[in-house]
Amino acid sequence: MNSPKPLALTLGDPAGIGPELALKAWRARAALPAPFFLLADPDALARAAHALGLETPIIVCEPEGAAAAFASALPVVALAAKAEAQPGRSQIGHAPAILESIERAVALTLAGRAHALVTNPIAKATLYDAGFKYPGHTEFLGALSAQAGYAGGAVMMIWCETLAVVPVTVHVPLADVPGLLTQGLIERTARIVDADLRRRFGIHRPRIAVAGLNPHAGEGGAMGREDIDIVMPAIAALRRDGLSIVGPLPADTMFHPKARARYDVALCMYHDQALIPAKTLAFDSAVNVTLGLPFIRTSPDHGTAFDIAGRGIADPSSLIEALKLAARLSP
Repeated sequence: MNSPKPLALTLGDPAGIGPELALKAWRARAALPAPFFLLADPDALARAAHALGLETPIIVCEPEGAAAAFASALPVVALAAKAEAQPGRSQIGHAPAILESIERAVALTLAGRAHALVTNPIAKATLYDAGFKYPGHTEFLGALSAQAGYAGGAVMMIWCETLAVVPVTVHVPLADVPGLLTQGLIERTARIVDADLRRRFGIHRPRIAVAGLNPHAGEGGAMGREDIDIVMPAIAALRRDGLSIVGPLPADTMFHPKARARYDVALCMYHDQALIPAKTLAFDSAVNVTLGLPFIRTSPDHGTAFDIAGRGIADPSSLIEALKLAARLSP
């Protein structure tokens, strides 16, 4: 274990597979490059471990004690909110623990008490019922960073060894995408991507490929003018500022192996345009990385999986990859 500080891992929705994934990740600790601590209700976690047949020694400690304890016990920073849950049944009463876990993990990471942040999956519908006003994790983390005085913007990237993709618009209805897509939004997103690929991933001059919004990138305007009127001017402005960027390209020819070899990241216009190829290529190993934050944040690239929660069959591969990537990217 070569990290001087541990990684902070959030609880996620306690009715989902997050607790099971955390337990299984700790049991696979020999494969991890850095220790982690989990922000959770330790009593509820112990009961979940017993029910899953994953009996695990748990030690309640502060982040500073996690690295020393990690080899022999799963370090848990205890939440004030209780997180008792029936697997597969997310409830509004889980919201306080879910949000406390995220907020405290961000605060600990910003304070330098954790090396980076890794988040387990949340159920946004449950949080919306409790008054949560953000579209998802990414936007919430951006807001928490802004509240702490860090300017910038949060951008979601899905990363695996064979492909990195960024959606310009994220958790919005497809019908709303053309109206939300602007030259400024594309430029801001591309600049954050370019800066963090340089800073975090060590790519000297990232190659960005931009997907067109419409089929065949609009076919010269025959299938819509957004690619001519919005996407192309953004690319031209970014090129003038020295970014290595090409497009708009037809999305249906961007993701085969020869095409992927020509770029470091694909900038896509909407959620599914980006995530379908990423999840097809690496469903169990892709990692969600938030760019533009003052700290490293990674996450498994899947949801809460309520349908299999409590059955002991959840695959921890994506969480393990998220922990590995967080340790790799941390300074």
